[in-house]
Amino acid sequence: MKEISCKLLVIGAGPGGYVCAIRAGQLGVDTVIVETGKPGGTCLNVGCIPSKALIHAAEEFEKVAHMAGGDSPLGISVAAPALDLARTVAWKDGIVSRLNSGVAGLLKKAGVKTVHGWATFRDGKTVEVETETGMQVIRAEMIVIATGSAPVELPFLPFGGPVISSTDALALGEVPKRLVVVGGGYIGLELGMAFAKMGARVTVVEALPRVLAQYDAELTRPVVKRLSALGIEVMTGAKAKGLSTKGDALLVETSDGKNAKVAADKILVTVGRKPVTESWGLEQIDLDKAGKFIRIDDQCRTSMRGIFAIGDVTGEPMLAHRAMAQGEMVAEIVAGHKRGWDKRSIPAVCFTDPELVTAGLSPEEAKTRGEIKIGVFPFAANGRAMTRLGEDGFVRVVARADNHLVLGIQAVGQGVSELSAAFGLALEMGARLEDIAGTIHSHPTQGEGFQEAALKALGHALHV
Repeated sequence: MKEISCKLLVIGAGPGGYVCAIRAGQLGVDTVIVETGKPGGTCLNVGCIPSKALIHAAEEFEKVAHMAGGDSPLGISVAAPALDLARTVAWKDGIVSRLNSGVAGLLKKAGVKTVHGWATFRDGKTVEVETETGMQVIRAEMIVIATGSAPVELPFLPFGGPVISSTDALALGEVPKRLVVVGGGYIGLELGMAFAKMGARVTVVEALPRVLAQYDAELTRPVVKRLSALGIEVMTGAKAKGLSTKGDALLVETSDGKNAKVAADKILVTVGRKPVTESWGLEQIDLDKAGKFIRIDDQCRTSMRGIFAIGDVTGEPMLAHRAMAQGEMVAEIVAGHKRGWDKRSIPAVCFTDPELVTAGLSPEEAKTRGEIKIGVFPFAANGRAMTRLGEDGFVRVVARADNHLVLGIQAVGQGVSELSAAFGLALEMGARLEDIAGTIHSHPTQGEGFQEAALKALGHALHV
């Protein structure tokens, strides 16, 4: 049995874990990171990156299909396209592989030692890792738990056969003819819309009264309109009950209480994610919990001295960039720096069609804090959006009425994910409406919608 000692041990090499380890290494902290799979975690391997690759491929295929149908307003006509999903998946896997190698190289460059295997706690300072070459014991002064999350499995729809998780959906060799998506949140709609564009007949089953319930109805209206245009059937107020006897349909209780069968070749279950807290030996240490998640303070410290936790294992919002920010902060704290984490703005992006971006407070949340001003600018009045056939959507700015401090920014539209950095920066810098309105924005760009929304809130929009 081999034993090594270090100042910092990071368990999990997802976005939070590997960023924490790299930054700690840069600061001269003797660091070890343990990962059972490939570096990058869910986000890089079976989440953010591969899903966006698949979404992009679907968008490109749909564009060509419209051109082949002779209804392209651009005047472009082509022969009917064909999709080789296996080749698409291979391209996606190539991107993931390159990024895996990149993360591994960055860890090595920072002087971080990587141990491949499954870590189990012995106590608050020691873990044992079962590796291919035998048991490795690691003793550390400080430990960071960054074990991430996993798809929630429904007891009456266990994964296997026709029932698949988001991970399985990203590795399909062919487009299913009939796809039923259980769960109308962002993961389900992102993948459901992608497969609809690739030719699948898609049905979404959502138990709540509407899809994307975490966003306000005004923001999601363009997405709901697009779902209909893609031919996706949306069953709201409906509950999945299980798999049919033959395994070729989903049993559903509809909103009016009736039983129905929805034919399916594949059933994609996307009802949320759960923290990965089992099989790590956490019962050997005494960590306070917040429900299923590990409880942390504003510096990601757990209830045990010397143990931190970051990322999805600590709760919502389960976002890679949140985990990265936490990881960087913890590394600097371990290195002796005075650090805090200002989380007033953690932008969230939903890569549906059109895309959604939220940062800061929604109008409803802001109203609870006092009188507000709201400015909305529609992309139907934006020249760049017109030239991209992306007129559906808008940018919305929410600010205090008294001093015009911006409290929240939301957008829905084609490619608005790229505006999230500007939204986050504005909130972090404490921008006021006058700051945004007085900043010269490039023309013609969709970013002008941000400036125009601020101008609208001030009462003197120029282009609407």
